[in-house]
Amino acid sequence: MGTLQAPSSAPLAGLRAKRLGREIVAAAVISLLAMGGLAGSLERLTVVAPAQAQTAERIVAAGGVVTEVLYALGQQDKVVGVDTTSQWPPEALKDKKSVGYVRALSAEGVLSLKPSQVIAVEGAGPPDALALLKESGTPITMIPEALSPEAVVSKIAAIGKAAGVAEPAQQLAAAVKRRFDELDKLRSGLPRQKRVLFVLSLQNGRTLVGGRATTADAIIALAGGINAAGAVEGFKPMTDEAIITAAPDVVLMMSHSSAHNAGPDELFAMPAFSETPAAKQKSLIRMDGLYLLGFGPRTPNAARDLMAELYPEAKIAQLSAAK
Repeated sequence: MGTLQAPSSAPLAGLRAKRLGREIVAAAVISLLAMGGLAGSLERLTVVAPAQAQTAERIVAAGGVVTEVLYALGQQDKVVGVDTTSQWPPEALKDKKSVGYVRALSAEGVLSLKPSQVIAVEGAGPPDALALLKESGTPITMIPEALSPEAVVSKIAAIGKAAGVAEPAQQLAAAVKRRFDELDKLRSGLPRQKRVLFVLSLQNGRTLVGGRATTADAIIALAGGINAAGAVEGFKPMTDEAIITAAPDVVLMMSHSSAHNAGPDELFAMPAFSETPAAKQKSLIRMDGLYLLGFGPRTPNAARDLMAELYPEAKIAQLSAAK
């Protein structure tokens, strides 16, 4: 018979090491946040306590669409912090603490707000900051990107569920779906589709455009247009020759873009655009960036407004919910 072996202690040691690691991280966070004496330290100790210990709902929203949905659901009083892309409604950035840009969040800034949870869009980060938040015991709900009507509806429902208002969120999602259905009918009656080139920026002689699988590509399709930059994927630079070959009927840009505020005369005087069909009519459309590319509750209306700009002769009706 073989010798009876004692149970291995390796798994237990591993669990202890993991627990110790979490305690070290938590201690480091407390150290970073502790700015005053003992009273201040004790007050900040609750920052890294498990979220279950929070007595009131305190949400940090990381992503403009998360903030927009929470406000649309009347949950703004639960929001204690937002990121810098949370530009709708305008009062969000004025009334709430900022935790930085969505892809460059400050873990210490988030934890200082003592959140009961963080609701963040996919792509929020950096990963180290998210890991630190998880180690602190703060629940994080990640919301997937949504570029289709169905995905937008699902995103609204997911944000509402995370905020504890699933039923109102379902009602909002249903209303948004009805607007998308109206948009489908409007799109089916359009004349010849126009080719639209979304220009994100014009810097140092480089034109950065929105190609396939981008928010720009998706909103152009919803508005009944054809993406003139469909030959590229993502947001990529496009050469002058490629832009001329793409032959856009319309150039679409964000309003108040810090990258370039060229007007029609200046834009269509550039070699890349002067030979395009868009130059003949100086067809330049500018729209608010979050409204156009946010893919939240206002997206059907944004697509309708873009459609109306693209096809003025069609006299596009307002969506019924927007009247």
